[in-house]
Amino acid sequence: MSVPMVHAQGVRKQFGRLEVLKGIDLTVERGQVCCLLGPSGSGKSTFLRCINHLEKVDEGQLAVDGELVGYRRQGSRLHELREKEVAARRRDIGMVFQRFNLFPHLTALENVAESPVRVAGVNRADARIRAGRLLGRVGLADRADHYPAQLSGGQQQRVAIARALAMEPKLMLFDEPTSALDPELVGDVLDVMRDLAADGMTMVVVTHETGFAREVGDTVVFMDEGVVVEAGEPRQVLLSPRHERTQAFLSKVL
Repeated sequence: MSVPMVHAQGVRKQFGRLEVLKGIDLTVERGQVCCLLGPSGSGKSTFLRCINHLEKVDEGQLAVDGELVGYRRQGSRLHELREKEVAARRRDIGMVFQRFNLFPHLTALENVAESPVRVAGVNRADARIRAGRLLGRVGLADRADHYPAQLSGGQQQRVAIARALAMEPKLMLFDEPTSALDPELVGDVLDVMRDLAADGMTMVVVTHETGFAREVGDTVVFMDEGVVVEAGEPRQVLLSPRHERTQAFLSKVL
């Protein structure tokens, strides 16, 4: 049997006295799209940040492609990795945030090419060629020389997706990638994500776009107050939810 791309066991995370994650168990198989739904403050984004060790888990274990996130095992004990080792493993995980976080002084092409050059040591000329191809993939080949201020929000988010893809990740994480966009700009970003899913990219997506979750997701997970309330195939969770809390949430967003 193949190793799951993401495997979480009993993951807990606390900020001060506030317990944000209360024992998350979740498995995402290779090539699957997992959509996390739930109200604000339910722990979705925190869990996403734990997957690539932007947040350290307090209890439990998280593994990506069979390797523990942020730790290595020696016998029965876990040892935390050094930041350099964490950064090296993080290269395999692309992440797209609500805000685009593009470098304002770099063009779209330069934004996409920068990480392969700086982090992976790719030749700059080769990185620019690949960046051009990726901008074409997200429908922005004609915006390569534009600066972020010259792009719409949707275009900036598509550049951010291309930038994440430039490191050739095995897993893509999306933290509400359309929440900061005007409604008419959402479709272009979701189209890019649909294409990635069709190409077999493993994705974990925090989203309020239930239509996207129903159409593209292999698994929908509803979280509330730091726990997984309900998980299953999109049709089952979205159209025939079993739990009252899921039903109450979906009645307000569908």
